Amino acid sequence: MSKTATPRVKHSLLSDFKEITKMRLALSVVFSSIAGYLLGVDEVSFKVLALLALGGYFMVGASNAFNQIIEKDLDVLMHRTRNRPIPAGRMSVKTAFIIASVFTVLGLSILYSINKQTAMFGAISIFLYTCVYTPLKTKTPLSVFVGAIPGAIPFMLGWVAATDTFGIEPGTLFALQFFWQFPHFWAIGWFLYTDYKRGGFFMLPTGKQDKGTAVQTIMYTIWTILISIVPVFGITGELKLSIIAAVIVFAFGLFMLFYAIQLFKKMTEKAAKQLMLASVLYITLIQIVYVIDKFIR
Repeated sequence: MSKTATPRVKHSLLSDFKEITKMRLALSVVFSSIAGYLLGVDEVSFKVLALLALGGYFMVGASNAFNQIIEKDLDVLMHRTRNRPIPAGRMSVKTAFIIASVFTVLGLSILYSINKQTAMFGAISIFLYTCVYTPLKTKTPLSVFVGAIPGAIPFMLGWVAATDTFGIEPGTLFALQFFWQFPHFWAIGWFLYTDYKRGGFFMLPTGKQDKGTAVQTIMYTIWTILISIVPVFGITGELKLSIIAAVIVFAFGLFMLFYAIQLFKKMTEKAAKQLMLASVLYITLIQIVYVIDKFIR
């Protein structure tokens, strides 16, 4: 008779704090915000940059903590999430709520100190993620569309923090990250399909690991690629892209598209995981290219 050993992970107060706020995810969001700020600013203010990073981190940490409070009974059903601080019993709901509330106040206060619009978009992000996206996840695959809105705000938020204006430039940055999230999250929804099903989450557009989902993943990847090169045509105001940078960004897009097509061909969880990794690499690299291109153009 064989026994499956469950690896023991040593948890500390710090590790639980990182997990309740999803520190790695929060830091990736901060990265997007900083990239957006550098694209929008004429002269870099390290004070504003620090405030944006700190406020953005608190904002995302609050959303993640509220999310885990709401989903605590569902998290315990899934292998991926059952060892989180609340379902594992290492952290009380009251403690998590205090962390989320303090993070909300700190995040919005810090963003407000930059300018009112930055705080407003931060508040919209927390509200949509917590009060709309999270409850919808167990009801409809359309939740991904709602969740893509707060997920797309950080890149745009940086520009708003730099300029205190909302126009075609931050709108383009928002659209780019908005459309990118569909192949990214559908890839995650595909390779975690069985685990999500345990918790009652149906994240794929058709609700299944089928050709319909794979085709839509390809379509949204193509939309992402097209939006990523729009600035080269000079129709996005102060957001510009040189021809060389546009070619590089387009090549990165083809790299992600390759893995989206591989998912369509293979229909495997391995292919979905490869697409997810490719999508993370893609969004990181194009944000870097956008920023470098601005400063060397």
